[in-house]
Amino acid sequence: MSNCPCGSGLAYDACCGPIIAGAPVPTAEALMRSRYSAYVQRAYAHLGNSLSVEQRKDFNADDAKRWAESSEWLGLTIQRTEQGGPGDDTGLVEFTAKFKTGGQAHDHHEVALFNRENGKWVYAGIAEETVKTVHREAPKIGRNDPCPCGSGKKYKKCCGAAG
Repeated sequence: MSNCPCGSGLAYDACCGPIIAGAPVPTAEALMRSRYSAYVQRAYAHLGNSLSVEQRKDFNADDAKRWAESSEWLGLTIQRTEQGGPGDDTGLVEFTAKFKTGGQAHDHHEVALFNRENGKWVYAGIAEETVKTVHREAPKIGRNDPCPCGSGKKYKKCCGAAG
């Protein structure tokens, strides 16, 4: 038996394997882990079956297959979960999936929403991100400073001119 691709430390047959095969899912996090494992194991039916009715409208099994097969799956990290337990009807799982495509490493970070449909956990989409404070990396350009475009004009007479 090999370790489950989801990173739980359990054997695949004791973790995501039964869920992918159709066993009931106890928590939103368990569904998230099984969806990651489905990409690794090329279990495309589970990817479609574990979507909410609304999400299924946009699901394309061929696209999922192309992405899964063109990627090398490197690991899943769960950052946090909110609700999503056996007694809940909704849940949130923040995760990062690491993978390589075309030799380039990527981190897919997501805050995923889950809910129950007919008593079964399903992936319901991405949570709306809260507004983040933007911190300026460079000093603010003053109206009388040289324009950063390199024109030689003052900012207020070039790119900073009101239109």
